[in-house]
Amino acid sequence: MEDTSTGSDAASRSDPEAQPDRGPRPEGDARSERDRVPDESAGDADESDELDELRDRVESEYDFDDFGPSDMARMSAEEWDAAFDPDTWITGDRLLDRAADELKSRIARRDVFGVLERVRADDGERLLVYSDEGYAIIRPTGEVIGQGTVLRDVEPIVALAAMESYEVPEPPGDWSLPHPDSVPEGTGEFGNLLIQVIATVQVLAGAALLVATVATDLSTIVAPAMGILFLVVGAFLFVIVANARLSDRFRSEEYRNRLRALREAKERPDFVPVDEGGVIEDELEE
Repeated sequence: MEDTSTGSDAASRSDPEAQPDRGPRPEGDARSERDRVPDESAGDADESDELDELRDRVESEYDFDDFGPSDMARMSAEEWDAAFDPDTWITGDRLLDRAADELKSRIARRDVFGVLERVRADDGERLLVYSDEGYAIIRPTGEVIGQGTVLRDVEPIVALAAMESYEVPEPPGDWSLPHPDSVPEGTGEFGNLLIQVIATVQVLAGAALLVATVATDLSTIVAPAMGILFLVVGAFLFVIVANARLSDRFRSEEYRNRLRALREAKERPDFVPVDEGGVIEDELEE
């Protein structure tokens, strides 16, 4: 009888599908395959730890209850993304309402100089803030575009309004810019009066020393030197008061002129990209 086992063994060795299952591969082979696959979970964990560390540093470095343009200017893009998580931002009409209330409160406190309006675009409303030196347009997404000092003042306000944790104050009933005639001539009269009193005392003391020197025919030089010194100091203080009052008067007059220019203007400044009907120009929306 012919032995056919040798032929069948050769066929099974040549055909991989015909070979029987010899069980799991050695442990060393499995480890080598795992080593070739990148550990994505470890990388995600490292990135999460770095983000948490950056957020902790931002919260300790910046005071978001008193967040202003200077803080925003020195904040880097990485710090901004860490502090303001896009998934937790307030957007849409609610953001516009919150930003409008915050702007009204700041205009009433004279922290922001500008006129606030709601304007239209093809896809909804916008907030417009403008003055004689610039403008800012706030979109429902939180994006702010514009130019000048108004843009610098409005950007941090929108950032605060977009934060769920920030409580927007209730604006006063009469929040608009004041009438030019209601602006006082100057401020700080109590300080000016106090300096005037000190200057008067200095002048009187200096004059008394000089008179006493002449009346008593003193041969010492100390008394007249001190008298002259008191007179010089008193005169210098009077000059400071006069300069402060002139500066206050100049700033007040400049502020009144800016108010008159805005209140009496029949249309918006030419650099504001909004037409007479309150619609943003098409090219700005592209």
